[in-house]
Amino acid sequence: MSSRLRVMISCGEPSGDLYAGALATEIQRIEPSAIVTGFGGDRLQRAGGTLVHHFSGLSVTGLTEAVRVVPRAWGIYRDLVDAARTERPDVFVAIDFPDFNFVLARAIHKLGIPVVYYISPQLWAWRRGRLSTMKRMVDRVLVIFPFEAPFYERAGVPVSFVGHPLLELTAPAQPRETFMRTHGLDPARPLVALLPGSRRNELRAILPDLVAAAGRIADRLPAAQFAIARAPHLADDSFAPLAAWPSGATRPAMIDQATDDVLASADVAIVASGTATVQAAIHGCPMVVVYRLAPLTYRLGKPFVHVDTYAMANLVAGRRIVPELIQEAFTPEAVAAEALRVLTDPGHAARVRTDLAEVRARLGAPGASRRAAEEVLAVTRASKTRRV
Repeated sequence: MSSRLRVMISCGEPSGDLYAGALATEIQRIEPSAIVTGFGGDRLQRAGGTLVHHFSGLSVTGLTEAVRVVPRAWGIYRDLVDAARTERPDVFVAIDFPDFNFVLARAIHKLGIPVVYYISPQLWAWRRGRLSTMKRMVDRVLVIFPFEAPFYERAGVPVSFVGHPLLELTAPAQPRETFMRTHGLDPARPLVALLPGSRRNELRAILPDLVAAAGRIADRLPAAQFAIARAPHLADDSFAPLAAWPSGATRPAMIDQATDDVLASADVAIVASGTATVQAAIHGCPMVVVYRLAPLTYRLGKPFVHVDTYAMANLVAGRRIVPELIQEAFTPEAVAAEALRVLTDPGHAARVRTDLAEVRARLGAPGASRRAAEEVLAVTRASKTRRV
């Protein structure tokens, strides 16, 4: 292996940045002189990556929302392709963020650079037409859920199941009692975690109904207290709906950069569908999964969806073990009812925790980031062997 291994990584949102940072760290442990560059966030940068661009402000959901960021995304895309053409990395690693990374990976593949897709697009759920493109442009797909590998194998796409990196990245920093007292919370009272998403438009669509649900929970269970796990890079005005916080509910603790501590301490979590649902499952935290897209985006996308459940905990379990409240089903009344069921029915809460423990076991063993790094380096070795 060359002493100057070059790796380009592209991720476009906080969850991908978490995985990118861990991957870069493991690559550099194996190859200490490796040069890591690309598109990402603070975690990739802290792991030693040199950023061509930072993703702050680029990540959105929905068709109508995505249109607004197209000009900036196009500029970033061109800069990354130019960087790949100039620097000639030994391998390009795309991490999730499919609408951007799919186009970028195709362009970099055309430059003759090996491509690894880590945290693969959810083609098993929708847009399966992309599978043929994936087969042509990717040297290997690294998947983190056990049911994904057979899907790619059937299509003839080289694939490895490496396990879920969150298994080694989710340890809480403090014991529950210490954490709660540090943030003005009472360890003897039930804690409801609110995770309204990591994108500005998600908060706009989701947070108002979580605020209203908190009031209904407090009406039934006055001892309930609340904590908001704040995702990085969200401006203060994204939380404007908190101005309508119900007077009968204890004011929420706003907690930055400590999602795992919040979930490890909570009795129930109300979570926007996404990576945080996997974090909740790993911590054994019963959850209510919610989501809402712009109506036009939802109507246009729904015919192309090939699954009947959205939460990863349910997909991994193969059955519905946590409630999902999507679009019209997502109401303050429904959220409160599901959360209160966990808070007031110990038998139900225990059954959910047992089911979540099974989900955690199916996610593989810790060490996914190391295994992913080894797979990435194996692709570079195979590529160099073919060129000799």
